[in-house]
Amino acid sequence: MAVRPGLWPALLGIVLTAWLHGSGAQQSATVANPVPGTNPDLLPHFLVEPEDVYIVKNKPVLLVCKAMPATQIFFKCNGEWVRQVDHVIERSTDDSSGLPAMEVRINVSRQQVEKVFGLEEYWCQCVAWSSSGTTKSQKAYIRIAYLRKNFEQEPLAKEVSLEQGIVLPCRPPEGIPPAEVEWLRNEDLVDPSLDPNVYITREHSLVVRQARLADTANYTCVAKNIVARRRSASAAVIVYVDGSWSPWSKWSACGLDCTHWRSRECSDPAPRNGGEECRGTDLDTRNCTSDLCVHTASGPEDVALYVGLIAVAVCLLLLLPVLILVYCRKKEGLDSDVADSSILTSGFQPVSIKPSKADNPHLLTIQPDLSTTTTTCQGSLCPRQDGPSPKFQLANGHLLSPLGGGRHTLHHSSPTSEAEDFVSRLSTQNYFRSLPRGTSNMTYGTFNFLGGRLMIPNTGISLLIPPDAIPRGKIYEIYLTLHKPEDVRLPLAGCQTLLSPIVSCGPPGVLLTRPVILVMDHCGEPCPESWSLRLKKQSCEGSWEDVLHLGEEAPSHLYYCQLEAGACYVFTEQLGRFALVGEALSVTATKRLKLLLFAPMACTSLEYNIRVYCLHDTHDALKEVVQLEKQLGGQLIQEPRVLHFKDSYHNLRLSIHDVPSSLWKSKLLVSYQEIPFYHIWNGTQQYLHCTFTLERVSPSTSDLACKVWVWQVEGDGQSFSINFNITKDTRFAELLALESEGGVPALVGPSAFKIPFLIRQKIITSLDPPCSRGADWRTLAQKLHLDSHLSFFASKPSPTAMILNLWEARHFPNGNLSQLAAAVAGLGQPDAGLFTVSEAEC
Repeated sequence: MAVRPGLWPALLGIVLTAWLHGSGAQQSATVANPVPGTNPDLLPHFLVEPEDVYIVKNKPVLLVCKAMPATQIFFKCNGEWVRQVDHVIERSTDDSSGLPAMEVRINVSRQQVEKVFGLEEYWCQCVAWSSSGTTKSQKAYIRIAYLRKNFEQEPLAKEVSLEQGIVLPCRPPEGIPPAEVEWLRNEDLVDPSLDPNVYITREHSLVVRQARLADTANYTCVAKNIVARRRSASAAVIVYVDGSWSPWSKWSACGLDCTHWRSRECSDPAPRNGGEECRGTDLDTRNCTSDLCVHTASGPEDVALYVGLIAVAVCLLLLLPVLILVYCRKKEGLDSDVADSSILTSGFQPVSIKPSKADNPHLLTIQPDLSTTTTTCQGSLCPRQDGPSPKFQLANGHLLSPLGGGRHTLHHSSPTSEAEDFVSRLSTQNYFRSLPRGTSNMTYGTFNFLGGRLMIPNTGISLLIPPDAIPRGKIYEIYLTLHKPEDVRLPLAGCQTLLSPIVSCGPPGVLLTRPVILVMDHCGEPCPESWSLRLKKQSCEGSWEDVLHLGEEAPSHLYYCQLEAGACYVFTEQLGRFALVGEALSVTATKRLKLLLFAPMACTSLEYNIRVYCLHDTHDALKEVVQLEKQLGGQLIQEPRVLHFKDSYHNLRLSIHDVPSSLWKSKLLVSYQEIPFYHIWNGTQQYLHCTFTLERVSPSTSDLACKVWVWQVEGDGQSFSINFNITKDTRFAELLALESEGGVPALVGPSAFKIPFLIRQKIITSLDPPCSRGADWRTLAQKLHLDSHLSFFASKPSPTAMILNLWEARHFPNGNLSQLAAAVAGLGQPDAGLFTVSEAEC
């Protein structure tokens, strides 16, 4: 049917009106409305219809319609016609049929969708006209895509026995479109098609049918859609094996003592990954009979032997009261002997300090006694192998070595049965026997009331045992141990992060009459408004407890902490296992990361690896990496840098740039590498690093110049400019040379302290009593910038002793006694002789 040109607009209006009034309910499929009396074959049919689409962030989406034959196409969205100016129209003619075709496009913005968000879904539909009528396309729904940050359920850490089933639940964050879920095992994708022992349920839980040792790993649930990719907190799964005894060996031959024995081992299987040790003994002995035993037991010589043994036993019983009386008298005389100045001043070199005031010429001055040989007393300090039975050992058989040719000597009896029983009980405790003696991360020594100091070299970890912290008459073997995070299960809740090493001092449960001071590094930027810091201690049952909330300490509390920029000083009257944990209160909370670049010291192939470590800015973490790289044959190739890592959920990125393509080529297939946020923030994973692999074009290439960037997304960053010769350059090797901290790892008695004992006692006696003119311990604390701890010092029997103990912990081994002398002299004490030690006293 032909239509005159003048009648076409009127016809179009009539058809449009008829469609508006007669379209009825909304349709989701193509619908045709022919004009009566026209050829239905000439109704528009759609070549392209709009499809469902998602808006990602703020990027508008494009909807397209194409129909033939068509003279007009308009979009209608949520019941309203889209303005004509918002349409982009392309007209064409089909070559085969000669019919008119039309393509129309519109953009839909996020703002348009948000206007109806929550009321109904936003949809759009095309309407096409021809001379025979109208056709409506299917509806296309436009949704705003998103993926929330928080998982509805995250996997939790588990400890399971071998062959037990494991179920790790995961409910991904809410999102549109719904998130797809995958699992990572130690950052490797878990593929159930390759491992029939695992499968993923419809609810996204990861199921391990039978746990194997190889299943011990960190598991992470990953949710992703077109908007983002989210990672859950990693769940550590530990598959342990309880130990079981091997069969008993055959009985040994009957010995001369008429006994024989048999043994077994806890190796069938041996305990693994924290599994329980075998219960019972590994050695079994019993009496036996043989011709030799029968013959020797019946001889007359044995009768005489037994009579003699009985006589000796009777004599010992008669002598026992006498020995006890002698021991008690010697014990009573010990205090007066120890008070002797030659004993108290032995073990450290006499010091001579210039007074800060002209009227105090003898302030903190000790004249050397050239006639006396100085001896350092260290007890049993060297690492040793545990014997089959615990023995009480002291150097030279005495608590202190001889003190030279002077008239003063320290009389001390052999170790009493009480002390032997104590050490015997101590060595049988599992807590103490399991410690890795002889390793570089442990030290121990034998101490009495004179106190001392333990240090783990190159870790910043030490334990100060002040004088009189151990009760008089008691002798303790005390240890100090640095633990690897993977060896100690420290649970961290929410956004908590480990800021310090995990350190043990013990044995736990020993009686202390004064607080000891545990010193350890931390990597938090101390800011009270940004952090909630807690000191955690492991109980005897193995659970971790918050024993101190920094900033909310009670003066009478068993624990107290002095927090400084890079170290914390923990006062404690109970030994145990400690760690400093922080929780960010705002995004300004940061951890200090030490960035280290290592590369091979000798390169024998074309490949050359640059390893970039991101570790806690603490001495112990640095020591571990340096020792690891020594084993790998690596060398430092740039000066270390510090990066401040924020609690912003953003990952750490690493990239390499400006590699000269004529000499080297990078094997990195992506623009950067990433270390996930939680791996760093958690703080329990060691040796975090990325490797950049370069390949030399020629074996003769030795010069390398490039840049390495390390940055946190929307955070701090560092850039390294590398320019050196890989075969010759060792200029950075000396930067990480590990030096010994103060000599031996254990010091006993006066040699462990900078302040001579007699001067310390005089300062304490003078400053402990309150003084109306302010010349007391409060002013000393103020001069040493410790006045924020006055309430804690005041709660102790001797506030001055607490101040001096903290000074010793902070300034050993390089403390400046002159500064301490100046602080004491500035108090205006009327009797300057209180701080003078005469030559006779020395």
